[in-house]
Amino acid sequence: MAPTHENGRGLRLVPGTGSEDDGAYPTLTTAFHDLDEYVALPRMSGLVLSPDGSRLVTQVSTLNHDATKVHTALWEVYPTRAKPARRLTRSAQGETGAAFTPDGDLLFTSSRPNADAPQDAEKPLDKPALWVLPAGGGEARIVATRPGGVTGVRTARLSPAVVFATDMLPGAQDGPADERLRTLRKDTKVSAILHDGYPIRHWDTDLGPDAPHLLGWHFRAGTDVARSVEVASLSVSHLHVSDLAPQPGHALRGAEYDLSPDGTFVVTTWRVPEAKGAYRVALVRIELDTQERTVLVDDPDGDVGSPVISPDGRAVAYVRTSRSDATTPVDRSLHLIALSGSGARPHALVPGWDRQPTCHQWLPDGSGLLVTADEDGRAPVFALDLETDTITRLTQDDYSYSDLQVAPDASVVYAMRASYLAPPHPVRIHLVADEHRPRGTVTVLRAPAPPPTLPGTLTEVRTTVPQDGGEPVEVRGWLAMPDASGPENPAPLLLWIHGGPVGSWNTWSWRWNPWLMVAQGYAVLLPDPALSTGYGQSFLGRGWGRWGAEPYTDLMAVTDAAVAREDIDETRTAAMGGSFGGYMANWIAGQTDRFDAIVTHASLWALDQFGPTTDAAFYWAREMTPEMAHKYSPHQHVGNISTPMLVVHGDKDYRVPIGEGLRLWYDLLSSSQLPADEQGRTRHRFLYYPDENHWVLSPQHAKVWYQVVSAFLAEHVLGQGPQELPETLG
Repeated sequence: MAPTHENGRGLRLVPGTGSEDDGAYPTLTTAFHDLDEYVALPRMSGLVLSPDGSRLVTQVSTLNHDATKVHTALWEVYPTRAKPARRLTRSAQGETGAAFTPDGDLLFTSSRPNADAPQDAEKPLDKPALWVLPAGGGEARIVATRPGGVTGVRTARLSPAVVFATDMLPGAQDGPADERLRTLRKDTKVSAILHDGYPIRHWDTDLGPDAPHLLGWHFRAGTDVARSVEVASLSVSHLHVSDLAPQPGHALRGAEYDLSPDGTFVVTTWRVPEAKGAYRVALVRIELDTQERTVLVDDPDGDVGSPVISPDGRAVAYVRTSRSDATTPVDRSLHLIALSGSGARPHALVPGWDRQPTCHQWLPDGSGLLVTADEDGRAPVFALDLETDTITRLTQDDYSYSDLQVAPDASVVYAMRASYLAPPHPVRIHLVADEHRPRGTVTVLRAPAPPPTLPGTLTEVRTTVPQDGGEPVEVRGWLAMPDASGPENPAPLLLWIHGGPVGSWNTWSWRWNPWLMVAQGYAVLLPDPALSTGYGQSFLGRGWGRWGAEPYTDLMAVTDAAVAREDIDETRTAAMGGSFGGYMANWIAGQTDRFDAIVTHASLWALDQFGPTTDAAFYWAREMTPEMAHKYSPHQHVGNISTPMLVVHGDKDYRVPIGEGLRLWYDLLSSSQLPADEQGRTRHRFLYYPDENHWVLSPQHAKVWYQVVSAFLAEHVLGQGPQELPETLG
């Protein structure tokens, strides 16, 4: 699994200094040795296949001219590898949300200027509009605008029907009324929002006063002539735009939906309010012609999501997420419900499969589904056969797959593939064996950008953890090692703890990227403790409601296994985590002094405070009982903390509100074993972002994050004393 070191993109040879130590030999460096080069690396995401299977489109994000924002362009990737990838769109505002029409026209959303506008032709739009890039060539042009913007475009496979989402103010009945009310609020400088429900915030967004609507752009049933009109001519009089659910309230917030192959109906999730600020998510069918709404699934014990309609339009596959409680974790499973006939009832697919699906797509003949799911630190593609109700693993490598796109002849499936060996890139997976290759063979396509060269190697660490009254449990993790490490040069170790808490370190992360630290000589351990996915429901359940118990002992056990290696220096270690990983970093700080430094990002500190103030309090309350919050809250152990801590928090974080970071900071200064002295000095640090969210996304602030973290670790782990900080901090 060791990466090669070709002189490719992101790799350069730096001459030695001529000193005795380096022998004047060149030093191999990569983009991970330079933050400016790293943040400038192109980043691919998403994949869309044309109905005839001849064209693939992906998104590529790159830095803008002053390296403070990221913009996205659409690129075409050739399924046959016959040609290099080519760029399709270009604007400062960027393009996203690609979707093909039956005729091969490419729809996308963008706030780029409308060159055909009678005035302000060079001014960017206030909100994203719907654009079409004709298959036959020519410039892209606008086909739909809405005051609240256009997102979530879905097209029909057999009919030129389009469904998209837009936000509308509650007092508006149509587009003109919505625009008038928006102008009124803008001109009078009113930003107030009056709420009558919950939630009112989500991640980093204040919800309201507008709410999502679904609009259907379609032809009335029976107008066969109109159905043959190309979407590139969407202004024809036969076309009708319908609000599929007028006055939906909050029902379509966060909606996931699919459009039927013939374009006559949409299946969408639908939020149903419950008592005490909670809600559940149902599944409904809405006819585009009549806006008639039919409830398909409304389960009081679980939420539904990710609906995908079968190729014949007669069934829908979806994911059911069970409702958790104080001792029972969430469980995700695939379900199916027929769309034809009355009295149809949903049923679980492969109920004995102990994995949680993350993505699914139908085979063209409707005989089965292709599914991805976390498994043992990977996320393979699985093939589900509906007739036998069995599932088999299709891909056998160490990667995670997403964005499945099945070819019309079912010979191959295209996907995005990633792991800690490579960022997301498009691949072709063969579904049919032949004399040259077995089923499941993966071919890497010619991507818009080559993968960056890595500054080290990736391996695994596995250990067993005893259980009271049961068999020992295996705990594993990825270990990224610097090239120069070995028994004679053991590397200092960074323990990185994933968030979620339900999740896995099984795919590439641009935000928490271990190779930036490996390039500095650290080994980075990426373990999956209790509460991680990919190891079965019982493994997840070991830590449910017991955050400071099994997750903690698992982390310590896998760290013990890592430092037992000859190429790891157990005397120089640090623990780092974000979100739930930050919670665990805080918990570790109060339980042990084995680490030289701790970095805690967007972390939970006082659980009794976090629970009611997060953006989805009702969800966390199911697991986080008062007893659990008291027993496993890190703030209870602040008096034990003797390790220097770097606290990082963004003010726009609504998932883990800034109050957690503020209270943690004050508690460290006032009550830890390293309090502020009489001159106000402390070994702890607080990196505060007034305008960042849960993740710290802007390129310039991501750079500062790594610069400050690196300086903190160099001082406390490497013992190099106070470090020079980025000049941009003042």
